[in-house]
Amino acid sequence: MTLTRVLTALVLIPVVVGVVLFTPTWAVAIATAVITVLALWEYFALGDAIGHRAYRLWTIACSLAMIFSQWLTASRELHLFSEYRSDRIDWDAYATLDKSSPLSIFFIFLLGLAMLTLFTRRPLVESLPSAGISSSALFLVAFPLSFAVRLDAIPFHGPFLLLFALVITWAADTVAYFVGRAVGKHPLAPRISPKKTWEGSVGGLVGSLAVAYGFHYLLPSVSILHLLLMATFGNIAGQMGDLLESACKRSAGVKDSGGLLPGHGGILDRIDALILCIPVIWYYLVLVNPHLP
Repeated sequence: MTLTRVLTALVLIPVVVGVVLFTPTWAVAIATAVITVLALWEYFALGDAIGHRAYRLWTIACSLAMIFSQWLTASRELHLFSEYRSDRIDWDAYATLDKSSPLSIFFIFLLGLAMLTLFTRRPLVESLPSAGISSSALFLVAFPLSFAVRLDAIPFHGPFLLLFALVITWAADTVAYFVGRAVGKHPLAPRISPKKTWEGSVGGLVGSLAVAYGFHYLLPSVSILHLLLMATFGNIAGQMGDLLESACKRSAGVKDSGGLLPGHGGILDRIDALILCIPVIWYYLVLVNPHLP
C-alpha cells in the first residue's frame, strides 16, 4: 500500500506543480473546477450511502459558477493592481472586492434550492436531507476550494503562495503518516479516525513548519515569521478538514471516498486538508496584510 501511495504521488505531484507554476490563472481555475466536480461526485456518493440524495446537477452548476466568480473577481483585482500599482499590494481593496464576489452565487443557489424543494417529484420526506447534502457540498467543498483561484491570481507571488499551501499540506500528511505509524500512541480523535494520533499530528505540524522555513527562499519578500504563522494556521485548518472528511466517511460507513487514486482513495481523500488550508492562508493574507511588494 505504501509503495502504491508513493508511486501515485510521484505521478501527480509534478503535474500539479506544473499547473500551479507554469500556467495562467484561468488554467488553474479550470483545474480547480475539474477537481471540484470529482470531489463533489464523491461527496454525493457519501450522501447516498446514508439515504440523502443531493440535487447534483444544480449543486455542480452553482459550484462551477462559484469558481468562475472567483476567477472574475481575481481578474478585477489584477486590473486594480495594474492601474493603481504602488510599492505594495492594497489588501484593503482586496478585502472590499472579496466581500461581494460569491454572495450572488449563494443567493442564486438558495433560490434554485427552494424551487427544487417545492416542485420536485421526490417525496417530501427527502426534501430536507436533499437540501442539506446539497448545501453542505457547496459550503464544505466547492466554496473553500474556489479560493485556490484567488490565491493563484495574487500579482507576482500567487503561484508560489498556492504552491506553499499545497506543499505544507503534503508535508504534514506525509510526516504525520510515518510518525504516527512509528511512535503514535495517543489517539487524536478516536470516534472519528482511530488511527490518527497526537504524535502524528504534532509531527505533521513540524513538517509544515520545516517547509515554511524553506519557502523563505521562494518568497523572500515574506518574513519567516509570517510564513511560519501561515503554515501553523494552515496546518491546523488542514487537520480539521481531514477529520471533517473522516467524520463524513464514518457516518457513511466507508473507508475511502472513492478509488480514483491508487493508494490514496478518492479525490476527496487527497484534498480534504486543502479544502480548509487554502482559504485560511488567503484570509491570513487579507486580514494580516504581510508586506508583499
